[in-house]
Amino acid sequence: MADTAGRLLALLGLLQTRPDWTGPELARRLKVSERTVRNDIARLRALDYPVDALRGAAGHYRLGAGGKLPPLLLDDAEAVAVALGLRATTGVGGIEESSARALAKLEQVLPNRLKRRVTAIHQATSEGPRNTATADPEVEVDAELLSTLAAAIRDRELARFDYPGAGLPVTVEPYRLVAWQGRWYLVGRESDRWRTFRVDWIEPRMATGRRFTPTPLPGGDYTAFVLRDVAATGWKVHVRITVLAPATEVLSKINPAVGLVEEIDDHRCVLVTGADSVDTVAVYIGMLGLDFRVTEPPELVAALRTVAERYLRAIDGDPQSPTRSSASS
Repeated sequence: MADTAGRLLALLGLLQTRPDWTGPELARRLKVSERTVRNDIARLRALDYPVDALRGAAGHYRLGAGGKLPPLLLDDAEAVAVALGLRATTGVGGIEESSARALAKLEQVLPNRLKRRVTAIHQATSEGPRNTATADPEVEVDAELLSTLAAAIRDRELARFDYPGAGLPVTVEPYRLVAWQGRWYLVGRESDRWRTFRVDWIEPRMATGRRFTPTPLPGGDYTAFVLRDVAATGWKVHVRITVLAPATEVLSKINPAVGLVEEIDDHRCVLVTGADSVDTVAVYIGMLGLDFRVTEPPELVAALRTVAERYLRAIDGDPQSPTRSSASS
């Protein structure tokens, strides 16, 4: 009976995730026969859950409107993700109190194993500044992977995973997770070298089971380390832009998280920055309000030309008119 009840809840959960399901699809997801699916649909209807069925070649099941719907159904990964999201919004202006109430209600019904996962991620995570957002789309990170890394940080256990650019799996001492600009980063020490790893680029290997004695990061500011490291190495696109202004003036206009500034002389400096796309860099550089020079990479030069031509067309008032660069070529 317990198996049947659990399967019915799983079936309800699937029916709520998208409008239409065929019988074979539900059977594969539930790992049962199509006959069992039909019987479970009948059981749901007997319990007053409105499940509609469309027969024929394109036949499918759909959870109908009205009737009784079950309480919120979340699998383990979804429950962890919701709890983390609510914790993140408890500091957001205007919804702090309601977020805190919702989180308290959710944590009351979370099983202990999930509470430990949520707590581990929360305690292992720092947040970067919120005023440096980019136009790059946020990336999805597996909640299970976050849980695994947070548990390794909590238990002081070496983490082993594949990472782009590394010929062999890397083994690191994990110390901190940092969430910034819609991305997650792991701060770890590999062979006495401190590094930042993009969590969405990590392909985990089997747990090592090997413990380590922590060696705290010099200065102890893991968030600042991530911001500095990402500015130099953590983006898909890295650029060096000559800005025709003193380094002190550039530093006064940017958040330190955005990039590093190298002085050339009293009137010029180099801004080392990056993003996940050249389009984001092209737009961001214009917001400095300072003259600059860019000669590479070619993709950035092309992106700047596109932005410049778009602005010129906006001034000309004729979106169909040929661009100035095209007319002069």
